[in-house]
Order: sequence, then C-alpha cells, then structure tokens
Amino acid sequence: MPGLSGLSKTRQNNMHGLRVHITGIVQGVGFRPFVYNLAANLKLNGWVKNTSAGVEIEVDGEKDILDSFLQKLQDDAPALSRIDGFTASFRPANGFSSFDILHSESIPSAFQPISPDVAICEDCLRELFDLADRRYRYPFINCTNCGPRFTIIKDIPYDRPNTTMSGFPLCPDCEREYTDPTNRRFHAQPVACPKCGPKVWLTLDSDSSLSDALQNNDAILETRRMLAEGKILAIKGLGGFHLACDATNSTAVTELRVRKLRVDKPFALMMPDLETIKQHCFVSDAERELLQSTARPIVLLKRKPESTIAKETAPNQDQFGVMLPYTPLHYLLFADSLHPSSFILHPLVMTSGNLSEEPIATDNDEARKRLSNLADAFLMHNRDIHIRCDDSVVRVISSQLSEVSDSTRKLNTDYWSLIAYPLRRSRGYSPFPIKLPFEVPQILATGSELKNTFCITNINYAFLSHHIGDMENYETLKSFEQGVEHFEKLFRVKPEAIACDMHPNYLATRYALERAERENLPIFHIQHHHAHIAACMAEHGFDGTRPVIGIAFDGTGYGEDGAIWGGEILVADYKSYQRAAHLEYFPLPGGDAAIKKPARTALALLWSLGLEWDERLAPVAEFCAEDQVTLRMQLEKKINTPMTSSIGRLFDAAAALAGGRQTVNYEGQAAIEFESLADDAEGESYSFGMNQDQVEVRGVVEALINDSAGGVPISKISARFHNGLANILRVAALGIRRDFGINEVVLSGGVWQNITLLRRTMALLDGEGFKVYIHKEAPTNDGGLSLGQAVIAAKRMRG
Repeated sequence: MPGLSGLSKTRQNNMHGLRVHITGIVQGVGFRPFVYNLAANLKLNGWVKNTSAGVEIEVDGEKDILDSFLQKLQDDAPALSRIDGFTASFRPANGFSSFDILHSESIPSAFQPISPDVAICEDCLRELFDLADRRYRYPFINCTNCGPRFTIIKDIPYDRPNTTMSGFPLCPDCEREYTDPTNRRFHAQPVACPKCGPKVWLTLDSDSSLSDALQNNDAILETRRMLAEGKILAIKGLGGFHLACDATNSTAVTELRVRKLRVDKPFALMMPDLETIKQHCFVSDAERELLQSTARPIVLLKRKPESTIAKETAPNQDQFGVMLPYTPLHYLLFADSLHPSSFILHPLVMTSGNLSEEPIATDNDEARKRLSNLADAFLMHNRDIHIRCDDSVVRVISSQLSEVSDSTRKLNTDYWSLIAYPLRRSRGYSPFPIKLPFEVPQILATGSELKNTFCITNINYAFLSHHIGDMENYETLKSFEQGVEHFEKLFRVKPEAIACDMHPNYLATRYALERAERENLPIFHIQHHHAHIAACMAEHGFDGTRPVIGIAFDGTGYGEDGAIWGGEILVADYKSYQRAAHLEYFPLPGGDAAIKKPARTALALLWSLGLEWDERLAPVAEFCAEDQVTLRMQLEKKINTPMTSSIGRLFDAAAALAGGRQTVNYEGQAAIEFESLADDAEGESYSFGMNQDQVEVRGVVEALINDSAGGVPISKISARFHNGLANILRVAALGIRRDFGINEVVLSGGVWQNITLLRRTMALLDGEGFKVYIHKEAPTNDGGLSLGQAVIAAKRMRG
C-alpha cells in the first residue's frame, strides 16, 4: 500500500524531538501519570522520569502536537502540583516507539520542593466506607491525590524506598495499582491495604505489647467507646500524637488540663463534618473553604452562644480553633459502625500529644514514656513518622473585606492570599517553599525563642520549617536540630552563612554561634523587628530597591540599645532600617515576672508616667501594702527593670487597668481576652500623643482609668484603646510619607494577630491611600521571623 507508506515517510519527516524540564511541587502529586496519559492521548512517544532536580520529559511528535503538549502540561497540571520552572527545547526526533515512565534518577547536589501532607481525598473517603471495596475501613487508605508526604519522606527523589513505607512490601493487588499509569494509585508511595500495609492497635497502658492489644477495627471501636465514656486517649496521627477527649464533657476536658499542665490556653477541636461545625460556630464562605481545603488547618471561628462545647476547652474566649478530619483514621473514629456514612461521636478535643511546651510525641516508645501519665490508653500504628509536624492554625481576617479598598486587594495574587491569615504554619503547608524575587546564597536562619521555625535558602527558594515551638528546653532544641539536619539533606543545602536573632541568650542564637564557630561560617545577627518586616516584604516579592514603612508590633524583641523593643515604626529595606518612631519606654520590673503578671506591668507604667497607684484600680489591689513598697523600691532603684517599648506589654497593662486579667498562664493571654471583649460598634477612641519619634501614652492611660472608675464597660474601654492605637499609626504613617515619600506600609509582629487592631489599622491606612501589606504565607508572629533573617543576611552577603 504505497499511499500509506508515503504518508508514514512524510510524517516521519515532520517529526521533532522535545525535551522538557519542570521544577516545583511536581513529585508525589501524580505528575508522571498525568504526563503519561497526556502523551497517550496525543499519541506521543518518549519518556518521563523523576530526578532530584524535578521532572524530565522527552517526546517525539509533530510540531503542532508538541506545541499542544507543552500548553497542556502547564494548563492541565494536577491540582496538587505547583510549577515554578518550565524549560523546553526542540531537537531532532529520537525515534521513540513507545512512551515509558523511567526509574527515578538521583542527581548529586540537585534538589526540588516537596509536597506537604494532604488530607484524604473524596475518592478515598468514598472507598473507605464502601463495603465492596478491599480497603473498606482501612485507616491508611490513600492515593496519588492524598495522604502523607513530608512526614514520611527521608530523602529525594520521592520514591517508596526513600520513605518510611519502605518496610512494607506491596502485595500483588497493590503492586498492580502502583505500576499502572492509568490508576490513581500509580506510584503513590504510601499506598497499602490491610494485607500489606500498616496496622493500628489499642493498648490500655504503656507496658502492653502488641499481642495483648486490640487491633484494627476492634481497636477503633473500643477507642470510640472510651472517648464516649470520658476517657483521654493518645492517638497517633499524621505528624505526631494527639491527646483526645470528648469536647462536650467538662469533666474530661478539665482532667486533660490538669494532666497536661495547661491551665487556660485553648484546646484545638476536631468535628466530623461541616454541619456539626455550624451547630457550634459561625462559618463564613471563606472559613468554609479553609476548613475543607487539602491542608485542613485549624481555623479560628466565632463561637455560637448555644454551643454545647464545654467552656473549659477555651476559657474566657469567644472563639474555637476547629478542624475537620484529615486522615482515614479520624473519619473512622467519628463514623457510626452501623451506618458508616453518618457520624455520631461528639466533637473531640484534639490537642498536641505532649506535656505543656514539649515537642509533640511521634514515636510509639517515646509516646509510651512521655504520655503515660496523660492518657488512659494509646491508639497507635506502625507507619513511622520521620519528621514531627503539628497542626497549622489559620484565621480569616474578613469574609467581605469591606474595610479594604480594591487597590489594596489587588496587591495580592488571589483572593485567599489576603483573607487567609497564617498563625502557625506546619502540617499541610510546610515544607512548601516561599519563592523569592531574587537569588540567594545557601543560608540557615535559626529564628527566635518563641514559636520557633528555622529557614534555609537555596537559589530563589526559602524553605520555612514546620512549627518547632518554644525553644525553652532541651527536648525542643533536639527537635530543632533534627529538623535542620533533615531540611539540609532534603534540599541539598550546605550553609554558606548563618543568621540569628540579636538576643544573646536564645537557644537558637547559641546554636547559631556554636555552629558558625565550628564550621568557620560568617554569622549575621539580625535585629528582631527588622526581620519581621523583611519576612513580610519577601512574601510579597519586594526586591529591596525601595524602602517601606514597617510597623513591627510584638511582645519582646532585643533592641540595638539593649532595651526590649516591640512598638517599632521603621523605615526599612532588606539591608538596613531606621527607627522612625517607637512607643515611649517604660520599665518592666522583674522582666519575665512582669510578663507573667500584667498587674506588675500596669503599676510600672503608672509609676513611669507619675500617676498615682489608686487602691481602687484592679492591678493595685493585686498587691498588698508590703509588696507595693517592694515594687516601688525596685522601680526607683532600677533593680532588674529593663526598659521596654513593647506594644504587647502596653496591651497587658491596659487590660489590667481596665479590670481584665491580672495574671497570665500563657503568652498573650491578657491581650487576647481584652481584644475578645472589644465592642465593634464603639466609635470613640483614646488619644495617643506623638512627640517627635515617640508615641506617648499618658493621655490614654488617664482616660482609661477615668472610664474604668466611671463604670464604663470594659468592652467600650477595649474598643477605645484599639481605635486610638490604630489612629496614631495613621498619624505616624502620614508623617513618614511626608518626610520620606513612602506610600507602602508593612504590618508584622505578634500583636498583629489581634484582628480587631489589624482591621481598624488597615481601614484607616487604606483610607489615606497607603498600600498595606500583611502576611499571607508565613505567620505574622515569631513563626515567620526566620524568613526575614534569611533574606536580610542574603542581601548583606551580596551587598
């Protein structure tokens, strides 16, 4: 048939070769089977493979079909993927006769981003409760579109031998799925089934062996029964153990607080579905989207008055931190055994499996030792967790954003960037990189003391770590060191320099100093509040060629003059900053003692302003006459009274003077409760003063005291304080714009977790035509600090 032969020869002459290299989140997200099926549909031959540097593709085809292939690679990529780099080059055809998925290739020094852990998908959830499915009620069901990633990976490329699933050989059925490019479990590295995969079991005490334990479905049903009876259970999850109990049972919740040594700090809650959440909380569309996202973070929601959740879960709070189930095991805990598609178990407290301030437990033996006095029983499994990862916490600023103009909203690449406000970035988000607008050396930034994260940089990526916690003990330091070692291995980083906080006594700073000396590396001491502003700038793609007005408000940060800063208005770029204004200094008697007792801070503030310690004031009544004399002497003789410009400490003092909390048992408690009382309808405000470069507070304190003495409700006092602070920031920003011509304002620091202050400040600044930037990827608190340290160090190195 000469016609066909001639057509084949003509087509062969029109064949071209194409090579494609793709970087980003392109492994563990179904990218190779996507490429395979796309090539099959377009009748292209060639190959695709994972490497340590990303995904490589070679294909042969006609030019117009190859052009379509290139376009579809980018337009139709899997939902969980993120393409950061895409290069393609045409070349002579190679004569491929089929399309194949090649074995992964490890390339020395090459690296690529890694997908975070992903909540169970709808397909797996449906199969989980399908009686006819071979994975019916199997607590480790997963596929290419869901399941563990970051917490099980040991090295790249992301292949099963490089994960904690390497010890579970696939059965024939799973092997068929794993090797079939048309199956959604193709190369899903954690894939398993009841025959070949991990098991779950329940032990009633820390000494029981597996042979003595209830296993699999029996273990899950017994766990449900114990929870319903008010017991406290340690449950091994995706990134560590949770401590769980019935959230509607006040006795159980109170007992958990006693055992965990957690007096008032709110517990996280898990509820089976959105309908249950709506019974207890107000849920906007934006909050619903966050709750149901693949990251499944804890979302802070306004509590409904009729909620039956025990008040002990979040004492003196008007909101709950709530998440939906994100693993098959979670869904099985809630499911009715007789009617699997319905849920009958009450909402659960799901708090981190640790004693207060320790790292979350991950290993079974470790959990038995550390949690034996906390839990009545242990629901464990044998899929190892390679890296611990706490639940992420996010809140929504506003579902409507009525306070923010269109011009401000357009600063962000998408709607969610502005309203999803991260408070803790961990499971579901880490180690997702922050892409920088410039290339940087390989740097390790060690972060701060509280809410620690570290950050490593490579080329134009900043890999912000999962939540480490408060670096106040040896256990957390070891967790930090293990995390640093893991990230450096995964992302092929050998630091050329180390960046750290200026505070000499932080454990993270000591680690940096010791390592820099040991490895003969340059070290950069970065001022705390400069790092806050730089972190937010980096998120928004600032290249550093123009300065911003940076308003860094928090509780504690070491200042260049040795004082405790925290109410800073800066003019800053990456390389340097100028302290344009700050809160006036006042003493902090006893340092940490004042932080733990806002009444102390309040009296010190009154003393510094020359105001009387009136016995009718709540903080004055906290001290007997003898203690007042001692405190006054301490202030007068300046005995351990560091000076502070901290807005966080000012909030503590204001709350105490208004009759709020006088003593705290967790960070920021007084300010959090003071904010929760603020009357949104209150229009009056207290008047802060501005004297050259200092924000003065005397007028505010006098007005607050007068209102309190006059019986003005604390809700109005709180609102007037917030309104006044927002207004003085407007005044300060206008002054800096007049003097420096800067129209961009960056808000960062832990105080900006106060959504009342954030909304009001953004509204006022926006009304004056300022462009306002807030955090969208890194936490505004110290959890984002290491990112700022890294980019400042990079700019100074290249400077």
